[in-house]
Amino acid sequence: MNAIAQDSWSAFLAAVRPLLGATTKLVERELLGPKTTMRVGGPARVYAEPANEADLATLLAAAHARGLPVFMLGRGSNLVVPDEGVDGLVISLTHPDWQTFEPQPDGRVWVGAGLRLKNLCGLAAKAGLSGFEFMEGIPASVGGALRMNAGAMGGWTFDVVDEVHLLTLAGAKRVLKKAAMHVDYRHCAELETAVALGAFLAPRQHADAAAIKQQIETYTKKRQESQPREPSAGCIFKNPPGTSAGKVIDECGLKGERIGGAEVSRVHANFIVNRDHATAADILALVRVIRARVKAARGIDLEPEVMLFGSDWRKVL
Repeated sequence: MNAIAQDSWSAFLAAVRPLLGATTKLVERELLGPKTTMRVGGPARVYAEPANEADLATLLAAAHARGLPVFMLGRGSNLVVPDEGVDGLVISLTHPDWQTFEPQPDGRVWVGAGLRLKNLCGLAAKAGLSGFEFMEGIPASVGGALRMNAGAMGGWTFDVVDEVHLLTLAGAKRVLKKAAMHVDYRHCAELETAVALGAFLAPRQHADAAAIKQQIETYTKKRQESQPREPSAGCIFKNPPGTSAGKVIDECGLKGERIGGAEVSRVHANFIVNRDHATAADILALVRVIRARVKAARGIDLEPEVMLFGSDWRKVL
């Protein structure tokens, strides 16, 4: 971490600390690796857990005014944190007030950005609301799922979204209907430059809680049989046109390929697992090996699906 002068961060901290509530966390040099599913990576220059929307807006506006970069961290899946850390303000909506699940009189459900998808599914099942079962095994919060249009088992987050509430990076609030948003595979354009506060979701229908739980259990069993159990960031590469990245990597004989503590999963070739105290450098090196071997054997340029948190893949590939 080096690009932004310490004086800029000191001025930011001095400006915002008196404006934040007592339950909002704001610290320097917080390690990010333990907050991710891959379990690798260095510290954030500044790390914050705002307790409410007002404190989040204060943090965003102050960083924006000083030109300081902001990065949102949800459950820490679908990303790799570099060993050197992140030269920016990393914000995580882990306070309980962000984890709301509130059925509405009109049939919709309000969910806070910090609510884990696993908890969303459990609460929906208890309420007899179907349509969310595919989310159960996605290791994400609502905010991250919206940002990435997370999907599994043939379902996608925005399949069940009606309306999203967000803050721009300048701290201004906006409310957008799904029809006004630009969403595609693993991407929501509006949330590239904004932070989701939460969303109104539209259940498919009311159903028997036991039937919903049975469907969740079916998906869980399928996932456990097809995905590795070791720490990972999920699927590393996007699927090329007409095939799957896992199939191509497997056909190139790369299952079990290892650099340091990072290994191509023997269960699913599109997963890199943290087999033994891997570093981000191990993972990036293995990504480069996989891309080179697949390019040489099949002429396919595999593109990363996971984020290189706080950085850009083009700098390391």
